[in-house]
Amino acid sequence: MTALIDRPPEARTSRPKSRILGVVRLQFTNRQTFIWVPLLILTGAWLITLIIHWIIASAGVDGPMYSGSSQAPLWYFAIVGAQAVNLTFYFSQAMSLTRREFCLGSFLAAAISAVGMSAVFVVMGFIEQATDGYGMNGYVSYLPWVWEHGPLGAGFVYFVLTILCYILGFWFAIVYKRFGTLILTSSLIAIALALLAGAAWVNVNRAWPEVWAALVDAQAVGLALWALGLSAVFALGSYLTVRRLTT
Repeated sequence: MTALIDRPPEARTSRPKSRILGVVRLQFTNRQTFIWVPLLILTGAWLITLIIHWIIASAGVDGPMYSGSSQAPLWYFAIVGAQAVNLTFYFSQAMSLTRREFCLGSFLAAAISAVGMSAVFVVMGFIEQATDGYGMNGYVSYLPWVWEHGPLGAGFVYFVLTILCYILGFWFAIVYKRFGTLILTSSLIAIALALLAGAAWVNVNRAWPEVWAALVDAQAVGLALWALGLSAVFALGSYLTVRRLTT
């Protein structure tokens, strides 16, 4: 006679259900990278810009002053993406996480951080509108072209650009680990040359007016949608590359 022993439900599977969220928690173990340093960079850029606006206003300039210094944390997110690979990839493999779970969890962690940064960006824009540019007609976050579709549109633009920079840094770090410094440097040079070739083609064909008109017609949200598509392509490329990365 055979006795059947019923195992508890949690013992029937060896994998937890929140492995992707586990990668998110792994990335946020170092909150300094994803939260505090971006906020510090944004605060520093904001403070320096206000001082510059005050100096200009003190010189008798009455017109509105716009600054793109709020984009400063965006460039740092490329470093965040690189650190997400360099600091946690091999540790995640030691925890038996799959490459897909590592990529999805890392991208989700970046999205959470980008939502927070976008919210700060929008709140700053509201403050600048309410105070007429801090009382001196100086604007850091409220850029009319970005805010054409209101606060949600502005937040979406900032969110997408943050994600794009993160994924680029993420992918470049994977390329470095997979192929080494020579291939990474060659790839960056090739990208720069391709951009210069495009600019040269536009210049030779005297097509700059058409290019600027197309950018204006697309508006900030339209360009952000294109950037979101590029982010998806680069994210797929990151996953395909990390699959070939040896541990």
